[in-house]
Amino acid sequence: QVQLVESGGGLVQTGGSLRLSCAGSGLTLSTYIMGWFRQTPGKARQFVGAIDWSGRNTRYADSVNGRFGISRDNARNTVYLQMNSLNPEDTAVYYCAASPRRALFDISGAYEYWGQGTQVTVSS
Repeated sequence: QVQLVESGGGLVQTGGSLRLSCAGSGLTLSTYIMGWFRQTPGKARQFVGAIDWSGRNTRYADSVNGRFGISRDNARNTVYLQMNSLNPEDTAVYYCAASPRRALFDISGAYEYWGQGTQVTVSS
């Protein structure tokens, strides 16, 4: 059974940091582009960033560029989202996703497998 499981969400104050993890089972993450998205109630899922198989190439949404960083540990079959300088606008459910495509797409339709999401809440 293919699963992506996010963890690491929670409540943090403005200016704080969190690191989310996305662990894969039944799926070798090293063969996939991995992306992070976020969603708030009533809004479409929003691209946060993506990383290629090697971990050397990343892409970020303008809203998080310079504050967030994506990394991967293929030996652990895990991808990470380091979030720094958080503000209330970053409050959302965060999802990791795996894409079999060959580019760092910023659209959710390019991703085939999704985790269940983890809530991140930033208090002011």
